[in-house]
Amino acid sequence: MRLVFAGTPEVAVPSLEAIADSGHELVAVVTRPDARVGRGRRLSRSPVAAWADARGVEVLTPARPREPEFLQRLTDLAPDCVPVVAYGALVPAAALAIPRYGWINLHFSLLPAWRGAAPVQHAVLHGDEVTGASVFQLETGLDTGPVFGTVTEAVRPTDTSGDLLGRLADTGAVLLRQVLDGIDAGEARAVPQPSDGVSSAPKIGVDDARVRWSDPAFAVDRRIRAVTPAPGAWTTWQGERFRIGPVAVDTSGSRLAPGELRIDKHTVAVGTATDPVVLDRVQPPGKAMMDATAWTRGLRETDGIRFE
Repeated sequence: MRLVFAGTPEVAVPSLEAIADSGHELVAVVTRPDARVGRGRRLSRSPVAAWADARGVEVLTPARPREPEFLQRLTDLAPDCVPVVAYGALVPAAALAIPRYGWINLHFSLLPAWRGAAPVQHAVLHGDEVTGASVFQLETGLDTGPVFGTVTEAVRPTDTSGDLLGRLADTGAVLLRQVLDGIDAGEARAVPQPSDGVSSAPKIGVDDARVRWSDPAFAVDRRIRAVTPAPGAWTTWQGERFRIGPVAVDTSGSRLAPGELRIDKHTVAVGTATDPVVLDRVQPPGKAMMDATAWTRGLRETDGIRFE
């Protein structure tokens, strides 16, 4: 089949590589326009665009996929199918109708669970023990289309969203290629999603990543892992934002008030509504990520300090 691939971040690259290594013809990629990143606010190509540039594959970067120029170019390319992984924009009906087999989306949840922009983050945040990836027919509704196939993945007790998404990107790429092969052979069949078990996974913002020390320890741990690496967990200390890496729950039976710090030679613990949690890596204002104990060695006073 002639394929145009739609995707933007690094997590889409394994699927792109799987398609490039298949027997299908990759004629172009669609990705989000260059964006300003980092402290210098330099324009940067998306990982998908960079991959395509390095291999001489045509790159389409419409600001919105409903633009007439984009729709015309997609029509001219005449793809049989457009596989999609984390493209990052809503695709209008006019674009969906162009390929013979439509747009086929790899979504990182077991649909209809966690429809939306942040399925992996919500799976970790809500303590799911099993999640997965689904390949489905893209429609104008939000992740509502019939499903061609799924793959499951256990959520490990220490998984961050980054860890889990990395594994799903690899297993999902295999699933996506299998579905495309099945479509090409006339063997793939999409099944409507059940009406039960629907849940929403809206985008996780910076405010959602603030640690709530008044929560139980298990909830603090889940929230921090869910927002790692992005947007990154944070709290405030001396009125400034202070980033927190994944923690471990202290089950020794000790207690601290929510946000209260206990510092000794080898550990830094913070109180929650239940057990304390032990910090590993932290990022004080204006500094790089460091060991929590290294941060405390630089403090003039360690008695009675707490996160806000």
